[in-house]
Amino acid sequence: MGCDTLPGMKTQPFEVIPVLDIRHGQAVRAVAGDRANYQPLITPLASTAEPLAVALGYRRLFPFQTLYLADLDGIEGRGLNSKVAAAISAHWSDLDIWTDNGSFDEQGVGLLLERDNATAVVGSESGVGTSDLQRLIERFGESIVLSLDFAGDDFTGANKLLADASRWPRRIIVMTLGRVGTNRGPDLERLEEIARRAGPSRLVYAAGGVRDRDDLLAVRAAGASGALVASALHSGQIKTGGLL
Repeated sequence: MGCDTLPGMKTQPFEVIPVLDIRHGQAVRAVAGDRANYQPLITPLASTAEPLAVALGYRRLFPFQTLYLADLDGIEGRGLNSKVAAAISAHWSDLDIWTDNGSFDEQGVGLLLERDNATAVVGSESGVGTSDLQRLIERFGESIVLSLDFAGDDFTGANKLLADASRWPRRIIVMTLGRVGTNRGPDLERLEEIARRAGPSRLVYAAGGVRDRDDLLAVRAAGASGALVASALHSGQIKTGGLL
């Protein structure tokens, strides 16, 4: 797992990225994007829903290279869980933490990127426009990841941002919120379309619906360079050595 080559595929590494969703300061189980009903996470990987405990549970499972942290309090305007990433980094110093906290202005993203091994995820649902994104890429370069967020069949964000692939940064997440935690499988058709439009110079990551190793193979075949995964790690459907 982590950054491995899938059997029968090209030699480009495929990265499994564990997900940590935080709401009201606790790790929560995300289901179908219905954030108001997210419940504290119960997982065999940690004894509590405290975010650091869950992150260290991921580390015991496998030495992942990257963690995706969704600060839902920040995204929903209740204030930032700004100390969480720092606490995780103090225990896992070589981990690259991708954080989406709703920021898309230069000041907010700059503060997020002050920490070492930090990457800023800019979500389309937060309202970022093409000009905002261009300024961020010009200033912060490879430290910016764009999340193209979909709720059902609808794109959540500025239509111009979705339409103009030339404005996208090198790394893009295809976030299908309606499939998160639902055991429905990934949206391969949408993923393949975005990967095609992104072109060979960009890396596309699937998010939402990945259930097991077969789904990882499928999203890799659809053109993804990695996948964001939570439920399948907590259930044990994807586990240490699953891709070796």
